[in-house]
Amino acid sequence: MNKIPYGRQHITEDDIQAVVDTLKSDYLTQGPRIAEFEQAFADYVGAKYAVAVSNGTAALHLNAIALNVKPGDKVITTPITFVASANCVKYCGGEVIFADIEPGTYLLDIREVRRILEADIHREIKGIIPVNFAGRVVDMQAFRQLADEFGCWIIEDACHSPGGFFLDSDQKQVMSGSGQYADLAIFSFHPVKHIAAGEGGMITTNDEKLYKKLLMLRTHGITRDENLFENSLEFASGKSNNEQRTTSLSYPDWYMEMQELGFNYRLTDFQAALGLSQLNRAEEGLERRREIAKNYHEAFKNKSFIKGQSGLIEGHAYHLYILEVDDRIGLFNYLRENKIFAQIHYIPAHLMPYYRQFGWKEGDLPNAEKYYSQCISIPMFPSLSDEEQRFVMDKIDDFYNG
Repeated sequence: MNKIPYGRQHITEDDIQAVVDTLKSDYLTQGPRIAEFEQAFADYVGAKYAVAVSNGTAALHLNAIALNVKPGDKVITTPITFVASANCVKYCGGEVIFADIEPGTYLLDIREVRRILEADIHREIKGIIPVNFAGRVVDMQAFRQLADEFGCWIIEDACHSPGGFFLDSDQKQVMSGSGQYADLAIFSFHPVKHIAAGEGGMITTNDEKLYKKLLMLRTHGITRDENLFENSLEFASGKSNNEQRTTSLSYPDWYMEMQELGFNYRLTDFQAALGLSQLNRAEEGLERRREIAKNYHEAFKNKSFIKGQSGLIEGHAYHLYILEVDDRIGLFNYLRENKIFAQIHYIPAHLMPYYRQFGWKEGDLPNAEKYYSQCISIPMFPSLSDEEQRFVMDKIDDFYNG
């Protein structure tokens, strides 16, 4: 059996040709593929607007800026996530408040979030960043109601869940990243994600004002929209004070203005071309992920060594498939000996040395810490063959029963 990673990109000849065609075009960056990808992605998740950026971390950072996170502001998020979900707050000088997870779902526990908000008598908490961990979509309707009660904004970290959904109080599907309840949502196009672009990210929103601000922030804070220009036509045209006023009715084609301190967080056209090609078969990949999840669920549901697993959840996008087991390190090493490269998602963010310096310590978030002691992510990607999956399941069974 060849090496089996926990995740892997699936690149087809169509993907390759899409990139080659773009490389042969007039644009490598800031060209037409960006807008095409943005529109297609917005349509896919059901949002009004989408902004393509260089990676998911950049998306989080721009969101925090757009929502005006500043020193002294506090934001709640989960410890069971990649650290970027929290770091974006620190980039802006804010403070991260970690809330514990809900056992079984592995998602941010809304009851814990409410407890923290109720204790915030000075209203220093400005926002909440729920994470659709492993592909399971948070009940954003419930979080929206809570956020509104306490005057908070919401960023939905949807890096694991394109194509996923949750069921609202009327049992209607609400797509991950649709903007129906979150102010902003973010996605990642890292190779192990559902849609691979090498690197890349996307922000979705239904808020036109935030959308326009994000467009400016991703490109150095520069705008070329003359409706937004602040300097005069005379200045833009290069006329001195001694020259007569210009008769031009519009700004010169070369003119642009930096109006905010932004960043170079753009995506390239060839990355967008790859992302767009992958998006065209996103549902096919999602269907296969759910099939793989069903196989795992059926294989492990009655095993005594399984303490918990991702299971079969309607709307789950299955970026990861999680098992909770005893002797996790033993299983991890045994699988590697058999060329199965499982992974751990994640080391609790509040116990990273950087966050420990702010007072976080072991015992603060017991559910997250217990989960970390038992969790393991086993192979989950659309090109995983039935033979490979059976090999993975057999080796896990062999470790505990062999």
